[in-house]
Amino acid sequence: MRIAVTNLGAIVSGDWHDPKVAGDTILADDGKIVSVGTASSAAVEAADVVIDAGGMTAVPGLIDSHVHITFGDYTPRQRTVGYLESYLHGGVTTSISASEVHVPGRPRDVEGVKALAVAAQRCFAEYRPGGMRVVAGSVILEPGLKRDDFTELAAKGVKLAKAGFGAVKTAYDYVPLVADAKAAGLITTCHTGGSSIPGSGAITGDHLLKMHPHVSFHINGGPTAMPDADFERVIKESEMALQVCTAGNLRTTLLCGRLAMQLGAFDRFIIATDTPTGSGIMPLGMLYTIAHLASLTEMAPEQAICAATGNNARVYRLDSGLLKAGAAADIVLLDAPDGGTQSSALAAIKHGDIAAIGGVITAGVPRFVGRSRNTPATTRRAQVVRSNVMQDFAAAAH
Repeated sequence: MRIAVTNLGAIVSGDWHDPKVAGDTILADDGKIVSVGTASSAAVEAADVVIDAGGMTAVPGLIDSHVHITFGDYTPRQRTVGYLESYLHGGVTTSISASEVHVPGRPRDVEGVKALAVAAQRCFAEYRPGGMRVVAGSVILEPGLKRDDFTELAAKGVKLAKAGFGAVKTAYDYVPLVADAKAAGLITTCHTGGSSIPGSGAITGDHLLKMHPHVSFHINGGPTAMPDADFERVIKESEMALQVCTAGNLRTTLLCGRLAMQLGAFDRFIIATDTPTGSGIMPLGMLYTIAHLASLTEMAPEQAICAATGNNARVYRLDSGLLKAGAAADIVLLDAPDGGTQSSALAAIKHGDIAAIGGVITAGVPRFVGRSRNTPATTRRAQVVRSNVMQDFAAAAH
């Protein structure tokens, strides 16, 4: 399917080093972006679907790098069906598993945790709830796992390993497990802060610096934050990604964001939600954290968007998160909310408002064009002005 998105008021690239793209048109074909900025009238006419954005802002699809996936579009923690499809209406086009730790009766033996990771990875390999890509299958680090186990998992398609919920005596016991998982090519992640559920324990800066995983999960607290002094240590003494989450401590979210900017570590600063958990289901969690950072710190709104898109993509080795030729065609249309005081999506975010969503495209397919069922109405109107496809792209009614 060839897609043209025209009449854009602004384009955010997803790359915080160069966050804005001049022009007003994005072309995509067969699930990939062809061009961003300008396009000939002939190229637009050749599209199967043409979307007039009405002056809205295009951003890469948001990547939530901390979602408690189980199996299917269901969360046993909140006993809710369809939450992933609802997150898509919050602009999230990719969800990354924080390990399948919420699976009822989850196994804790070596073969069991390996089987759980492989099963989750395979279940979401082709399944796209609501059009969302789900990167699932994160092996939970348990005593007894060896380097050969991680090599086997990597060969079977598992890409992630999670420390923080294993039956270890102390968090320092994760050090060799993380090292073996990294040696096998897995992206390693680690619970950070106070314990969150039975079976987890407190992990602070000392533990992180000994383990040195790729990602410090909810470094701002999940939901309880580690000591303030540990933030600067982790930034200065490691290369870990600094993941802040909506379901965490807002004060330390802002602290970490400021430190990342001041200490030249913004490439490693990423945004996620850490949901569904006891904190609930948050379809707009990514948009909330983006607005909090942009309105309560010196961070520009487009920079905060990049932390939720391109930065996540770089850390997790994804082909999405950027609006550039060759990237996955995951595109979200944002606007100022109807009835607000600001005239554009970026100005509204800087003001602290939740941006309104007027359309979501994933894998080059419009999932809806019009109004998200979860955000305020948009100020402007996005619409399909021409389509050769027998499909209704309007969002389903509430």
